[in-house]
Parts: sequence; structure tokens; C-alpha cells
Amino acid sequence: MNRVDERDTMFARSNYKKGSEAYVDYYSRNPEKKDIDDSIRTRPYLCSEESMTYNPTNSPMALSAFEFLSDIKHLCENKPKPEKVKVNKKIITKKIKGFAKQYGAKLVGITELKDYHYYTHRGRHEENYGEEITNHHKYAIVFAVEMDKDMINRGPMIAEVIETSKCYVDASIVGMVLSYYIRNLGYEARNHMDSNYLLMPVRVAKDAGLGQIGRNTILTTKDYGSRIRLGVVTTDLELDVDEQIDFGLDDFCKLCNKCAHFCPSQSLSNKPDKDSWVIEQESCYIKWLYMGTDCGMCISVCPFAQELETIKEVNTFKDNQELIKKALDEYKEKFGKRPFVPGNPDWLR
Repeated sequence: MNRVDERDTMFARSNYKKGSEAYVDYYSRNPEKKDIDDSIRTRPYLCSEESMTYNPTNSPMALSAFEFLSDIKHLCENKPKPEKVKVNKKIITKKIKGFAKQYGAKLVGITELKDYHYYTHRGRHEENYGEEITNHHKYAIVFAVEMDKDMINRGPMIAEVIETSKCYVDASIVGMVLSYYIRNLGYEARNHMDSNYLLMPVRVAKDAGLGQIGRNTILTTKDYGSRIRLGVVTTDLELDVDEQIDFGLDDFCKLCNKCAHFCPSQSLSNKPDKDSWVIEQESCYIKWLYMGTDCGMCISVCPFAQELETIKEVNTFKDNQELIKKALDEYKEKFGKRPFVPGNPDWLR
């Protein structure tokens, strides 16, 4: 896989203010993206008053979570204690995984870092725009926190973004505590969290055995589907690594197609060829801004997100259309076209 420049991501591009150094530099090199990006910058932001789902008391819940994440991102890096604690590789790996789960992680995996895990350059914030990313640790600890099923099944309404933002916070806390812990042992560690990644968590999580990448282009796990948020801690502490897994997601996605079919912006490919499974990030992001939430439809409609008995019982769907159809029949019987929880939970009304 080729490395990706963070400056090309929609989250970065939407932040470039007209006339700024980042704006001038980026569009001098990418003039074909200027018109669509200028149009996007004129639209309401997530959870803003002009968006479809705005609520004056509920929308600020998500905004507050993102504001908190921005305020703590400077804590992601620090120097380790000067003296290293001698540790047993196998034992410390077990402790770190258990520690992450103690703080709320549902899945934890470890992999050796590769070049393609990292962005080539930073682009999300003006203060470090264009910085080349070269600070590579040897290992990545990647973990997933679960998003509440009923909240996600309320997507694309406001409850969905309240839950996704909450789980970004959950993942940031797991990563912060892990990185502080490893540095207290005398080893380097960096927390990679929302708006402060040097790498792509989805690629790391796939290689660490948490799941596979589905048609919706995000990590899909067997137990939770894409109903997760990921965090990563990179370190030079020697750890045991995990193997990639294959539970037949590619074959399942070829037959299922629900995420592409129900995507409100039609940003996902309907084609059976896996090489075509890409997301048109501009149309997806425009729909987010219109709705005022980060949608979540492609997460909710995925059968792996809905705790189906067929999926629980099957180890792999690889080369088995009969089992895939059985899971899809169970899905149809249980949810009809798609799962949807109307209204807000009591505490949000």
C-alpha cells in the first residue's frame, strides 16, 4: 500500500482558511480540488445551527467532546523516564492488553509498524501543516472501543454524533493512560487520537488482527462490525505481535452491498470488485455538513454491527455463499430493510 498525505484528507482540506499559507500552498499544488473545497467551506459545520438535525441543547454535547479532544492533544507526546524498567516481553504484552481493556477497550492488537501505516506529511492543523512524518516507533498497540448499538442505529440523527464523539473521547483516554504508563516504564510512547494522528488507525488495526476493511472502507470487526472507534499508541517497547485475521469479509461484502445501497450520498461503490471499494470523500462530507452529524448509516446497516446469531456462530464466511445468505436472511427477518431506532433515548429528550 502507498503512503497517504494527511493534507489530502477531507478533514484537513476543510480546515484551510482562504489566504492562509496552508491554503495557498495546497491549492497551488492541487488546483483541481479548490472549487469543491471552497464550496464545502461555505457550508454549515457539524452540529451547527444551520444543519438539519440541530438542537440547541443536544448538539453542543458532540461539539464539547471535540473541543475537549482538541484541548488535550498536546499531551499525546512526552519524554520517557530516564531509566528503563526491565520487563519480560510476553508478560508486558499481556499486561498492556489487559490494562487497555480495564480502561474500556473491547479489542486490542499489536503489530510492527510499516511505512504505509504512516502519513507522509501532516495537514490537519496550521501549526504543523506540511511537516514530514519520520518519527517511527517499532510497534503499535491498537485498540477498539465499542459504540452503543441503539445510539448508532439512530443515525443519521443527533444521537449518533453524540455517541461517536463520546467514543473518540473514550479512545483518547485509553491511549493517554497507556502512553503515560509506557513512558513511566522508561520507554518512548505516543498516543494517536482524533485530530492528532501521525498514522492511519484502520491500516494498523487490520495488520494487528482486529478486523478487515470492508466495502465502507473502514475497519470491520467480526463482533462489532464498524461500530467501534480506534486508538493507537506507538512505542519502542518490545512487544509480541498479533497475526492478521480473515473471517471472509470480502466475500460477505461482495454479496451484501447494504452500506453502498443505503449511503445517503451514494459515496460508496456498488461494484463487486474489491479494488473499486473506495469512498468519494467530498460527497460524503458534504452530506455530513448538511445533516449536522457524521451520519453513521454505513456502520448501522452492516450486518456485523447488529449481533446476529448467524455471525456469532460462524468462524468464517470465506467461500460460503450459503452461510452469507443465511446471515442476510436473519438480518431481513429481524430488521426489514435496515435497523433504525426512532427518537432519542429518555435522557436526551
